[in-house]
Amino acid sequence: MVTSTHEATHRLFQEHPEALTLVFESLGIPPPAKSDFGSITPDATEIRPLERRVDTVLKFEPAMGESFLLAIESQTKKDPDKAKSWAYYVAHLSAKYDMPVLLVAVCRDRPTAKWAAGPFECAVGPWSTQVTRPFVLGPGTVPVITDESMVTRQPALSVLSAIVHSDDRRAPAILEAMVRGLLSFEPDTTAYWFEVMEVGLENTPAKEKWRDLMSNVITHFPGHGTLFEEKYLEGKAEGKAEGKTEGKAEDRASLILRVLEKHGIDVPEDIRERITSCTDLDTLTLWFDRSLTASTAEDLFVETPEDPQPGA
Repeated sequence: MVTSTHEATHRLFQEHPEALTLVFESLGIPPPAKSDFGSITPDATEIRPLERRVDTVLKFEPAMGESFLLAIESQTKKDPDKAKSWAYYVAHLSAKYDMPVLLVAVCRDRPTAKWAAGPFECAVGPWSTQVTRPFVLGPGTVPVITDESMVTRQPALSVLSAIVHSDDRRAPAILEAMVRGLLSFEPDTTAYWFEVMEVGLENTPAKEKWRDLMSNVITHFPGHGTLFEEKYLEGKAEGKAEGKTEGKAEDRASLILRVLEKHGIDVPEDIRERITSCTDLDTLTLWFDRSLTASTAEDLFVETPEDPQPGA
């Protein structure tokens, strides 16, 4: 069954593959850039009516160095059948794309992480035909991030840390650092990461802690004066103001063109563009006044002694 944690972690890897930095460091490969990745279909179904689907498959294609696929799976418990599926995924993807495959397992608890590391062997007697050894992102490999400056530098890795360590005794400290770090972003970006966190924490005790922290930041706006509140309200106010100004500017520009049309005055394309692209209401008002007596479209821009002076 696909859980909320599944959904959040794989959206995280698909949209922010830089969260895989730990994997690359362990392989001795330079930290990846987002542009090095491309997502490909996770479908591993054969002609037979048996559907097999990898959680996330990414193609890593750096400008220099080896290209390979990353097959990423979230695992919440030990599952012998999944171990068999993993071997299939690796073999299928390698054959289909003619590329090496790195299988990455994301685990939230230590027993599952220890099991997921394998190795899982397909063997007859002492002879192993195939060995599957996933790279595990779990409590033992993902750092505990309680430094808000780290959150601002690497939000994707920080979210992964919060999800992986959601059952850890240090989870409250991780979440508090997350809130402080995420508040440094613009409101829309902060809201995005808050949502990823809430979904990723699923039904853990950490989720309730996170919701409490969010409520203090988001829902108790009146009188709290939080940084997020200030930025959020400031952004909303600016957006409304900009929207009203743009609407008024469009109305005045349309009115100017309408007056010129009624007077039978031809409006060249460059002048039409100048009018419709103007957002200064005072300038548009001046042009409207001139349009009432204009003989040509160019008359809108000719200064006259009767024009009001700035600051008058």
